Amino acid sequence: MNDSVQPLALSTYSSDVAGEERAARDHRHDLWFKRTMFGAAMLVLILLASIAASTLWGGSLAFKTFGLDFLTSTEWDAVNNHFGALVPIYGTLVTSFLALLIAVPVSFGIAIFLTEVAPPWLRMPVASAVELLAGIPSIIYGMWGLFVFGPFMAEHLAPWINDYLGALPLVGPLFQGPPLGIGMLTAGIVLAIMITPFITSVMHEVFRSVPTTLKESAYALGGTTWEVVWDIVLPYTRSAVVGGVFLGLGRALGETMAVTFVLGNAQQFSASLLMPSSSIASIIANEFSEAYTDLHRSALIGLGFLLFVVTFFVLALARLMLMRLSRKEGL
Repeated sequence: MNDSVQPLALSTYSSDVAGEERAARDHRHDLWFKRTMFGAAMLVLILLASIAASTLWGGSLAFKTFGLDFLTSTEWDAVNNHFGALVPIYGTLVTSFLALLIAVPVSFGIAIFLTEVAPPWLRMPVASAVELLAGIPSIIYGMWGLFVFGPFMAEHLAPWINDYLGALPLVGPLFQGPPLGIGMLTAGIVLAIMITPFITSVMHEVFRSVPTTLKESAYALGGTTWEVVWDIVLPYTRSAVVGGVFLGLGRALGETMAVTFVLGNAQQFSASLLMPSSSIASIIANEFSEAYTDLHRSALIGLGFLLFVVTFFVLALARLMLMRLSRKEGL
């Protein structure tokens, strides 16, 4: 009997030792995995801080030379080394706002059409066309805007806008100007076409995530398609929709080549949307290779830092809005 108990005890002891070794090995692997993921997360923060610090250091000469005048001055004179960032900042914000104002309703309509209205045979071609638009390089949009849409704007749209919208009592000055074809309105429309596929894709995917039972219940109670969308789909996906909108805004703020082609690159401050202007990204792309003085290069790098700050605050605002929406949904 003792002979049979001893092998059993040895077998139990061996299995316990193997289990402890396996647990220790799993603990080491789990620790390595946590450290690797933590390192990846810290890498993002380090890169973000490094980019901000390097652009701030590169633009320090311009900030020290001009002070707050760098943010408030409209003069950009490379010959006399006097630089002000107000016009590029204004052009960046106005064109991005125009793009968002146009793209959000269009994206919402396309997403609702694909999710709730379109027949099955039409959904795939339209969805594929949206994805194709998202994959077109920005320089193609810029060339199309300069050679196709710009002349059409100058010949047909700009005169009509100037004659009819320019005569309105309050917003008239925004739409008064010569029919140049290039300017802030043209750049805003081209940007809207660029960011529409991104916002549409986000909205389409989140609208598809709404449980079918919720929508079928609303239809069963006699709700129309618009009532189902407004009362069921949008409240369910509100935070994700806001995130998609701000994702498109972030893309519009940093766009370079398309805006460079159609904005006009004029260092002048004008309330008219038909007049040329400049953006932070376009002025950096146009002048960085020709900046022959330290102050000029520092001013351009300082503009890059300002673009970083503007984008950071926009995305931070989006995050705060999403957090507030999440709290309301939790209530």
